[in-house]
Amino acid sequence: MTKQHNGRVLSFPVEVEDFANLFRTMQEKRHKADYDPLEVVYKSEVLLDLDQVKAAIEKFESAPLKDRRAFAAWVLFKPPRT
Repeated sequence: MTKQHNGRVLSFPVEVEDFANLFRTMQEKRHKADYDPLEVVYKSEVLLDLDQVKAAIEKFESAPLKDRRAFAAWVLFKPPRT
């Protein structure tokens, strides 16, 4: 995942990228489940999602601390989209 901030190019390890992408996917699923009355959620799919999330968290935690901190700072302090 390559991002720009103040003219600098930021790049994160694959463990961080995978975590970020899965987080976004799970957030979208959560929003559908919460707000779309026509959304159907099956327990078997949720259990698979949970396994996938657990694995992504473990991989994220294996990334270097400096990269995890940089990602957290980028998420918290990135400039608003224009």
